[in-house]
Order: sequence, then structure tokens, then C-alpha cells
Amino acid sequence: MLNKIFKYFKESFARKKARRFFQKYPYEIITKDTQAYGKVEYAVWKNPIADITIPQEDEINFYKKFIKKGDLCIDIGANVGDTTVPMAVMAGKEGISLAFEPNPHIFEITKVNASLNKDKTNIIAIPYAITETEGDFFYSSSEASFGNGGISESKADSKKHGKFVLEQKISGINLEAYLQKNYPQDIHKLSYIKIDTEGYDIIILHSIQNLITTYTPFLVVECFSEATLEDRRKLLSFFEERNYKIYYFSHFSQNAETILLTPNNLMNWDNFNFYAVHKDKKILTT
Repeated sequence: MLNKIFKYFKESFARKKARRFFQKYPYEIITKDTQAYGKVEYAVWKNPIADITIPQEDEINFYKKFIKKGDLCIDIGANVGDTTVPMAVMAGKEGISLAFEPNPHIFEITKVNASLNKDKTNIIAIPYAITETEGDFFYSSSEASFGNGGISESKADSKKHGKFVLEQKISGINLEAYLQKNYPQDIHKLSYIKIDTEGYDIIILHSIQNLITTYTPFLVVECFSEATLEDRRKLLSFFEERNYKIYYFSHFSQNAETILLTPNNLMNWDNFNFYAVHKDKKILTT
């Protein structure tokens, strides 16, 4: 019992310290044995307040709904790459999985995850935010260890994401222009985009709307906890106007509960993820 109490206070102190004082944290390589995919490795950030879980096999299988071998997949707001790895397993080493993460402290771990599982994935880690136009932005966080955060054009506006601001600005790029320049032969294979950017999602969606209209990829998007009913209606309208339906899903699992989102149930959940399916597309498998 004393050991449990000591462990609790030790972990609590570590979390408080990470929120208030900056320090670099190492990573640990964890290996998961799966029936379908063999050994899958993950680099896990040892930041005590990093909310990161290692996907189990049924969580990897979630991506079978949207991705097949050889596809081009994009993770916007990839964090350390814990969602990039399973999507890249689905796309295979013959596919391309792009992981965009602008936070330089997290990006160090993203790069490590991109270097693992080379026998079954092809992950390219890219240190940029996705924005309407190219430019440099302030990045701020509510945590001194920069476990999460958001971008702003001005230092004053950056305070809405938290009081801790990176000294060096981060770069933002237009995704369509980047793909046309760097992957002109592969852009037609675009099948899946994930967006998780701390409430910046609707802005990113508008910045990539031509990609969405042209290639009708599946999308997985986070609905931020602070999003108002009006914000959520804008998300719904964005997809409806482009002939998509969007579905709440309970968690990243092949057997997750799914519910069609409508104007009447948008406030039923606090912070949640949803996936979007174009009317001409069908879920690949369940």
C-alpha cells in the first residue's frame, strides 16, 4: 500500500512539474506482437502528461475501413505518430504516409516513429503546420513541456492556447501546393486524411477543400471540447455541402460504436472524433 501511495505522489509531482517547467523528455521503444501484422514498434514519449496510448491490434484494424495498400495517407497534427504508425501499416511500405507535426519537441519523437517498422511502413515526418498560405506562426501551449498546443499569427493571439510560447516560430504550408510540388505522381492515390489540431480543424478543412472535392478521401477529424454548437454546425455544414456524411465513433477500434451526426446530436459529446465518408465512397471493410 505504501508503495502505491508513494508512486501516486511521485507521478502527481512529475505531472505538475511538466506543466510548469520546461524540460526535454526521452522516449522508449515499445514492441507490440500482432497476429495480422507481426511485430509493430512504437516510440513512446516519456512526458508524464502526454496523453498517448499504444494502439492494440483492433485499433490498427480501425484503419482497414479507409486505407488499402499503396495509398497516400496524411496525418495533420500527428503528435508523436501514435496514429500515424497504424495508418501506415495499412498503407504498407508501397504506400506513402505523411506525418505533419510542427511542434519541434514532439517532432523529435515523430521522426523516431517514422524510422521504425521499415519492413511494413513508409512514413515521412514533416515539421510543418498546415495553413491556408505559407508563413511563420507562433506556437503556444498551456503546458511548459509543450505536450500540445496551437498556432497563431500574432503573439497576442497565441495566448488563447496557453501562456507558454515557443521562442522560435514554426512554419506553415499549404497542403495542396506541397503535394503538387513534392508528390505529383502520387496525389491521385490520396485516400485518407486525419486532422487533430486543437480547434484549428475547420480552418484546415477550408485550406484543403480543393483536395477534398477532387479526391474525396475519407477523413477523421477531432471535434474540440471547446467547440460551440455554432462551431460544430459549421463542421457539419462543411461536409454536407461537399456530399459527405459524418459519423461519431466511440474510439479507434474496428468495432467502435458509430452514430450519424445531425444538427440534433452535435452537443451529445464533449471532445470526440468523427469520420467523414463521401456519398460515392463506401467503408472498405469492417
